[in-house]
Amino acid sequence: MSDKKAFFKSGILLSAVGLAMRGASMIFASFISRAVGAEATGLYTLVMTVYSLALTFATSGISLTVTRLVASVIGESRPSRVGKIMKSATAYALCFSIGTTILLFFGANIIGELILSDERTVTALKILSLSLVPASLSSVISGYFVGVKRVKFNATASMFCQTVRIGLTALLVTYAAPYGTSLAVSAISVAMTLTELLGFILFLIEYIIDRKRTVQKSTQSFNSMKQIREVALPLAFSAYVRAVLLNIEHILIPKRLRDGGESSSEAYSHYGSLHGMALPLVTLPMSPLSSFAGLLVPEFAEDMAAGREKRMSRIASKAINLTLAYASATAVLLFSFAEDFGYAVYGSYESAKYISILAFVVPIMYLDHVTDGMLKGIGEQVFSMWVNITDSLLSVFLVWILIPKMGITGYALVIIIMEGYNFVLSFFRLRGRVKFTVSPISFFAPIIFTSFAVFITNRLFAFGGSGVNAFWLTMKISFASCLSIAAFAAFSLINEYKWAVFVRKDSV
Repeated sequence: MSDKKAFFKSGILLSAVGLAMRGASMIFASFISRAVGAEATGLYTLVMTVYSLALTFATSGISLTVTRLVASVIGESRPSRVGKIMKSATAYALCFSIGTTILLFFGANIIGELILSDERTVTALKILSLSLVPASLSSVISGYFVGVKRVKFNATASMFCQTVRIGLTALLVTYAAPYGTSLAVSAISVAMTLTELLGFILFLIEYIIDRKRTVQKSTQSFNSMKQIREVALPLAFSAYVRAVLLNIEHILIPKRLRDGGESSSEAYSHYGSLHGMALPLVTLPMSPLSSFAGLLVPEFAEDMAAGREKRMSRIASKAINLTLAYASATAVLLFSFAEDFGYAVYGSYESAKYISILAFVVPIMYLDHVTDGMLKGIGEQVFSMWVNITDSLLSVFLVWILIPKMGITGYALVIIIMEGYNFVLSFFRLRGRVKFTVSPISFFAPIIFTSFAVFITNRLFAFGGSGVNAFWLTMKISFASCLSIAAFAAFSLINEYKWAVFVRKDSV
């Protein structure tokens, strides 16, 4: 199989799995919000923000590091170094994850009572601390499979973990919800911890089976730990600072909402509606892009090692234009059906308002995600580090200033401003390293065709009533998407035909 076919096959597989997983996550979030309410959703979101910080320290950039180093040594025709990279990466992951587990477990009381100002979070944080070691080791193996371009193993493990997580959570939350918010959040934490442990066991079995194909004994002198540190530590430092600032930001949101006059219950409810409901739905369609962006890291790392600049330019041009077209069409769909999404998925019209606001930033958000993947592939992790740090600092400042005056809508504005800031810096940095072209048609054509498709769909599906029923919403989205794709495909064919005729006439 050619490299191009293998790339797209892997991308399609990960996209399908990622989309299925994010769809399952949306159903999971819908179940949680309906089972425990908006206040508990907000509290759980706050707990997960702290857990994400701990996970950042536990992994310390190891997954991407393994991907880059494994892909680089394969591109240099030195596969014998893979084994040493994996051993050093495992030692690195154990060191950071064990230390973080101890800190989170014994510091949960201080974090919950003094920082989060809610003792209901303490038990959940202690439970989640036990998942950090298996999660970190899973990241090492996951990075290996991306680096060797055998992502089907990641897909299998991810599907297994998501299925187990949803099943366990549904079982435990159904039992715990009647006994209060604290026990419900703790039940979700137990399900996540057990899932991470089972997921690591599956990853380990897959790696043991696969390593004979790639991992070889090396007789050459190779300081793999030095390589790990040189790549991982800048990534880790960036992630640390960004995660700490992100936690400060999310801890400040309910506090500044209360400073603006809202009650504690209202603050958690509004925070849960935007960050726990609207934002996950807006990022759901980004799943296919996330899969391809992850695969761009080893592709660009190999091309950089081999000096294939023209190939990188072709890939970058295609990636940017396809992302722009996809994101523009998605933004129109999210904005047009925001009310239907909010009610059908969460039973919340409030979340619909935030979905429609965030739809405007979708093209920038999605493009930034793909651009960031390419930057990491060409070794620009230090630049990304400083962009992320300044992004987070500005976010904290804007949250402090805007939320008391504008309420939770101020936080939505912060998201839009900072996504634009991050994208502009990353886009022009990539443009300076890799030459690519952006076609305006990739932006305007999808918006026009998708808007037309939405208009036709709303006229044809008027008999569906309000359109908030899950079945009618699925039908409307599917029909509008197909109509938009067909219109754009016809436009592309006509455009290519006209260009071909022009070339023939010019040659005559």
